[in-house]
Amino acid sequence: MFVDSHCHLDKLKATEQHGIAQVLQDARNAKVEHMLCIGVALDDFAQMQNIVGTHADVSYSCGVHPLYVAKHGFAEAELAQLCARDDVVAVGETGLDYYYDKDHIPEQQESFARHIEIANQVHKPLIIHTRDARQDTIAMLREGRAERCRGVMHCFTESMEMAEQALDLGFYISISGIVTFASAEELRDVVRNVPLERLLIETDAPWLAPVPHRGKENQPAYVSHVAECVAKLKDVSVAEVAAVTRENFYQLFRGANRAS
Repeated sequence: MFVDSHCHLDKLKATEQHGIAQVLQDARNAKVEHMLCIGVALDDFAQMQNIVGTHADVSYSCGVHPLYVAKHGFAEAELAQLCARDDVVAVGETGLDYYYDKDHIPEQQESFARHIEIANQVHKPLIIHTRDARQDTIAMLREGRAERCRGVMHCFTESMEMAEQALDLGFYISISGIVTFASAEELRDVVRNVPLERLLIETDAPWLAPVPHRGKENQPAYVSHVAECVAKLKDVSVAEVAAVTRENFYQLFRGANRAS
């Protein structure tokens, strides 16, 4: 059984058109045992909760994505209150993105710092987005003592050096469908070198559908293709990748419901 450690079920067009039921059933039919739906803006949290909150095989997080900070604002007190809820299993998605937004770096950094503080306060893991901000991301995690709450570098596309720095902080490395893209050889080298016991798999649905679904709207059912690619790179069975990444997920996200 697979776990999709990072998806945005509330952002899928398929969800808007047909409701969440078909998306979840397709995932279950593809042997996806659990899905973690990721919050990106406080304004969206209530709607996301309404969409996914009644399903035992879906957990959710709360956070403000770095690219949403400028547009949606950042309310520290509200974030802290929501993240303290028992039904919220992680803090984020948070982090730094200097690729798409170089105009609001101070605001991103302030938000990121507060997310790290809150994660340590509520004893829940961080979900990190980072792009073109390797040095600052690691520096801020170290400064904020993020090794206390730990977390995951989601949809990892950075260097092996950064992966090693994140691993030293107790973080996991999450692999998305990008690993199946022809241009992703550096990422495949990272997968070959990071121990399987420190990897997670994800879709980041509705984006980044893996081969052979590239160009389509991504969905949790496709996480098996990520597992298949990881298995080839690690020279192990898909069943082993599924089992180990599943256990990694529950070790990190201790608030998520395990399947009986």
